[in-house]
Amino acid sequence: MDLYLDTSYKISRLITKQYSTSFSLGIMAFAKKYREPVYSIYGFVRLADEIVDTFHGFDKASLLKGLREETYRAINMGISVNPVIHSFQMTVKIYNIDISYIDAFLNSMAMDLNNTSYERNVYDKYIYGSAQAVGLMCLHIFCDGDKSMFEKLKEPARMLGAAFQKVNFLRDIKSDIEERGRIYLPDIHQFDVIDINSKKFLESEVEKEFEAALQGIRKLPKGVKLGVYSAYLYYYYLFRKIKGLDLTELLSKRVSIPNIMKLVLLLKAIIIVRILR
Repeated sequence: MDLYLDTSYKISRLITKQYSTSFSLGIMAFAKKYREPVYSIYGFVRLADEIVDTFHGFDKASLLKGLREETYRAINMGISVNPVIHSFQMTVKIYNIDISYIDAFLNSMAMDLNNTSYERNVYDKYIYGSAQAVGLMCLHIFCDGDKSMFEKLKEPARMLGAAFQKVNFLRDIKSDIEERGRIYLPDIHQFDVIDINSKKFLESEVEKEFEAALQGIRKLPKGVKLGVYSAYLYYYYLFRKIKGLDLTELLSKRVSIPNIMKLVLLLKAIIIVRILR
């Protein structure tokens, strides 16, 4: 069983590295004890995301339902023949992760099966499940059983998850429309009537969320502070680039950050985190 669990964590780590170079680099900045459980969360989240976004030509609703059922069965039994789910359920049990966060996440994934746009009240619910709940799962790992710390950092963690997700939505607006037939600007239902005010309104929210999140990052355990802060700097830099573009530019290209700048941001994070200590 130890070999199977170790292999399961390695598979989740491989999935993370294959799908997100930036996120993988952020995890490598964590102290070693935090890495495998965070990989397991990303691996699980990626499974659901792939079902919804790329498994075209298959019964996505049935596949997502199967993933949900297998996840809950694994948590109850303590094992799964799916290595990604096996590593995830082990993390859920070790860190006592609230099942409601898993429910919220899978419910948001199910929303994407039928929705192409979101009313504001539904949008906020979607953001909670797709991003904030995942951040709270990770916070359980970071706090490692310290309930007082978790409660203090819960709201900043939610703000950080929301900010990251909304930056992703703005960055990927072109591919979301063209490849997935969706748009993630609240209360916008037609792709040809997107206006600059919708972008500016979302950006004003993101600015406030980044500000609130930073207060929580300063209070994180030192074993994860560098990884989270480096991710913060990466997304905030990406956000500033997006903010400087108009809608026409966002709809014509995907904004990215050169590798050399990623390195500069990481070095900046290392220096600042050392000062914060």
